[in-house]
Parts: sequence; C-alpha cells; structure tokens
Amino acid sequence: MKYTKLILAVLALIVTAGAYVAIAQQKPQPMTFFVTSAGKGDGANYGGLAGADAHCQALAKEAGRGDVKWVAYLSTQGAGAVNARDRIGAGPWVNARGQQVAANAADLHGDTLEAARLGNRIHKTSALTEKGTPANGVGDMPNQHDILTGSTPDGRAYTDAMDHTCNNYTSNAMGSVQLGHHDRLGGPNASWNSVHASKGCSQANLVSTGGAGLLYCFAPGN
Repeated sequence: MKYTKLILAVLALIVTAGAYVAIAQQKPQPMTFFVTSAGKGDGANYGGLAGADAHCQALAKEAGRGDVKWVAYLSTQGAGAVNARDRIGAGPWVNARGQQVAANAADLHGDTLEAARLGNRIHKTSALTEKGTPANGVGDMPNQHDILTGSTPDGRAYTDAMDHTCNNYTSNAMGSVQLGHHDRLGGPNASWNSVHASKGCSQANLVSTGGAGLLYCFAPGN
C-alpha cells in the first residue's frame, strides 16, 4: 500500500510539473519591437504622434502584449520637433521571438564607425509584426516594406523647409513622408529607417511605392 501511495504521489508530481512546463511554454517571449501588421488605413494621417502611439498600443494589446507602453518610431518637424530616436528608450530591443534587433540607440542607428559597419539586425526575417509573423517585403504580394518614419538615417527630425512627415502625421492629402525599408532591400541606401520620400500622403500614394502606412513600434520602458 505504501509503495502504491508513493507511486501515485510521484505520478501526481510529474503531472503537475508537466502542467507548469506547458504554461511556461505558452507564455509569450519578451517583445520590445515590432512592425505593425496593418496601418490605420488613412494614409499617413494618424492624428499626430498620439494617434500613432495609440495604434501601436492597440495592436500590441490585441496580440496580448499591451501590458507595457508602446510608441511609434516617428520624428516630427517645426516648433518643438521630436526625434524618433529620443522616443524609444535605451534598448535593447527584441522582436516577438525574443531575437535582439539592436542593443542600444548607437547600435540601432550606426552612430559609431564600428556600429555602422556591423549594422543593426533589422531585416526581412527579424522585422516581425506584433503577431510574430514576418511583415511583407520585396517578393511578397503585396510588397509593404515602406515604413513611415519621417526621419533622417540617424533617427532625427529634418530641419529644412520641406514636408517629410505629412504635416506631422495629420495629412492624407498634400505633403510627403520619409520612409524606411524593413527588409533592407531597394532604394539608394537600403536603410531600415530612411530610404526615400513617399509620392504623397494618401493611402493610394503609400501603396503605390510598396507600403501600407505601416509603423515601427518600440517599448521604451525596458
């Protein structure tokens, strides 16, 4: 009888341990970076930075990752201009699979000669959406590798008189916005955050060059 009880106790312990392992396996990996799986659908008009941040937050929440603050990687122009790199925290940043895409801001933007030589790790296979799926790029139908940033390659705001932000992300008509390529393919510099300007600010204009009004989202509080 004692042996039977011992065996039952051991079996119960094994079942309990298995349950804990299963729960641990179901817990999502830490995530502090993603490409939005969808744009707002109104071109570059997000209602400003606040609206873009809210879009990041909403998508993260739908994916079960809304327990931290999320911000869009966007620069603004004019009075009180904001640099995208100053909005996203200190890093490191990891995707939905726990893969690190950059250790810090210098790594992300290639601030030093060595960092620029090595480059960050944002590319087609690591630029995942909040769902952990690859974002469409060159070779996919449709190609959606254009990502809104409004930023220079070093992650800062433009200081000239041209519109690089679709009126700070409030226009779906006149203007233009600077775009990066999440798959690092195409354009003169294959940059993740600053390759070329859009044809305009409407949804149709963004789609025409390989985009959908998508954003990079970062969790700055890590």
